[in-house]
Amino acid sequence: MRRREFISLLGGMVLAWPLVAHAQRPAMPVIGFLASESQDGYAERLRGYRQGLKESGYIEGENVAIEYSWANGQIDRLPALAAELVRRRVAVIAALGSANVTAAAKAATTTTPVVFLVGEDPVRLGLVASVARPGGNLTGINLFNSELISKRLELLRMLIPTAARVAVLVNPTDRANTETVVRDLNPAARTIGLQIQVFEAGTSGEIDAAFASIARAQPDALFVAGQTYFNSRRVQLVHAASYYRVPATYGSRSYPDIGGLMSYGADVIDAYRQAGAHTGRILKGAKAADLPVVQPSKFQLIINAQAARIFGLTLPPSLLALADEVVE
Repeated sequence: MRRREFISLLGGMVLAWPLVAHAQRPAMPVIGFLASESQDGYAERLRGYRQGLKESGYIEGENVAIEYSWANGQIDRLPALAAELVRRRVAVIAALGSANVTAAAKAATTTTPVVFLVGEDPVRLGLVASVARPGGNLTGINLFNSELISKRLELLRMLIPTAARVAVLVNPTDRANTETVVRDLNPAARTIGLQIQVFEAGTSGEIDAAFASIARAQPDALFVAGQTYFNSRRVQLVHAASYYRVPATYGSRSYPDIGGLMSYGADVIDAYRQAGAHTGRILKGAKAADLPVVQPSKFQLIINAQAARIFGLTLPPSLLALADEVVE
C-alpha cells in the first residue's frame, strides 16, 4: 500500500471513531412524571424527587431525562396523559400525588413500572398484592393519611380543648381519599367526643362557597383533608380560614409556612425524595413487583404561633413540647 493511501485510510478511521463511539453510547432513560395539578407550587416537591434520584446516581439532564405531564387540575385528562407516556416508551412512570394519578397510570399499562405516592392503603385500592411484595408493575410510597387522621384530631383537641363540633373539608373529585377520610374520621371523632360535619369542594369557586357554608354552621374548628388539589389552593384556604376566623388543621407544613394555624402529617418533600430513590432503583434494574412499598420516614407537627394569636388561642406547653417547629 502506498504511503499516501495508508495515511488517507488512517485519517478516515480516526474520523470514524467518534461516530462509532457515539453510536454505541446507551440512550438516556426517560422518566414520565404524571401529576394531577399544574407545575405551580411543585418546586419543593420536585426538588425532593430529584434529590432521591441523585441519591440513586441519576441527575436530570445528565444521565436521565424527565417528561412532565401536568393535568392542571383536570382529572379527566389523566388517562390520556398516562397513555401518551406509555406510547413514548418511558422507562418508568412517576404517578405521584393522589390515587387518581396512580389509577390512570395503572389503567394505561401492565408492563411499564409505575412509582406511586398515595395517602390510602395501596392494597385496599387494588394497586398492589401486598406491601412487602407488590407483585405487579406498581410500587411506591404510602403516606398513611388514614392512620394520621385520629392523631390530627387529638392534636386539634389539645389546641382547642373546648371544641365540640368540627367541620371537615374534602375534595370529592379525589374519591378514594375522600372515602377514606370520611370513613376514618367518624370513629376517631366519636372516641374523643367530637361531632363532625362534612363539606365538599373541588374547584376554587366551590371552596369559597364551602367556607361560606362553614361560617354559617359556626364550627369550633376545621379539618382540611390532606389532598393534592387543596395543597395547590393552600393560599386560598388559609386566607378563607383567617377571613371567617375558623381555626384549621392541615395535612402538610406548606400551610403553616404561609400563615395556616397547624399541620400534622408526613414530610411530603421527604416522601418525594423516597419516590425518587425508588425510581432510581427501578432504573438500575430492580423489579417493581419485588420492591416493597415504603412509608415516610419523617412526620411533622408544625404550628404557626402568629396565626394562633390571631385566632386568640393560647398554645399549651404540652402541645408545644410535641411540635417539630413553631413558625413565628
